[in-house]
Amino acid sequence: MFSKYSIDINCDVAEGVGNEALLMPFLSSCNIACAAHAGDVETIDEVIRLAKLHQVKIGAHPSFPDRENFGRKIMPISDEDLQKSIENQIQLLIDRASAQKVSLHHIKLHGALYNLAAKDQKTAEIAISAIQNVIKDVVLFVPYNSQIAQLALSRGYNLMYEAFADRNYNDDLSLVARSLPNSVLSNRKDVLAHVLRIVKEKKVLTISGKEFNIQSDTLCVHGDHKNSVEILEYLYEGLRNNEVEIK
Repeated sequence: MFSKYSIDINCDVAEGVGNEALLMPFLSSCNIACAAHAGDVETIDEVIRLAKLHQVKIGAHPSFPDRENFGRKIMPISDEDLQKSIENQIQLLIDRASAQKVSLHHIKLHGALYNLAAKDQKTAEIAISAIQNVIKDVVLFVPYNSQIAQLALSRGYNLMYEAFADRNYNDDLSLVARSLPNSVLSNRKDVLAHVLRIVKEKKVLTISGKEFNIQSDTLCVHGDHKNSVEILEYLYEGLRNNEVEIK
């Protein structure tokens, strides 16, 4: 049956939760932690194996090298050290994927690094330079209308705009800080309504109750969400029942 709408569903994985076998059947892409904010080589190898089994596209998920804060706080680090860390993290994923005869499909920054590169030109330049030094033929998952999106386009990278299925938005399309109330959407029905508005109407209802335009080629559900499997299963069926193809 022809579907008027389509979307990719991605999830952050290999972060120590251990639920990847349950998540994979409902995903089309996954973002694998590169052992900087979480994970290790053994976990990476197992998640790649599961992704390959379920035909889920594999991406690198580099971050600030900060396991203590799970990569969710801006880390004081030199530009040179940050760039080298990002390069090493991506190379690790390329090498582990290659060992299982799988190619890296995309790169998505993690946590505080993702949010900072979205609005800070200098951080975006560090991230893009790191990526360019390691791999050319790769898709970047980036937020719509962000600094890193504009820079990546100017450098000739293919982009997929990302929106978040389980997070609330501010009026500037940044994510509501996790330290604030109502930053995370936990009710599966709320998640589906939020996602259908994004996919079908290209709108997002922000925390202030206003609607803003947004573009999304891929939707993220966080793998460390307390009920991520339940949300993904409900979202997977709900999208298909609303004529949205998952691909």
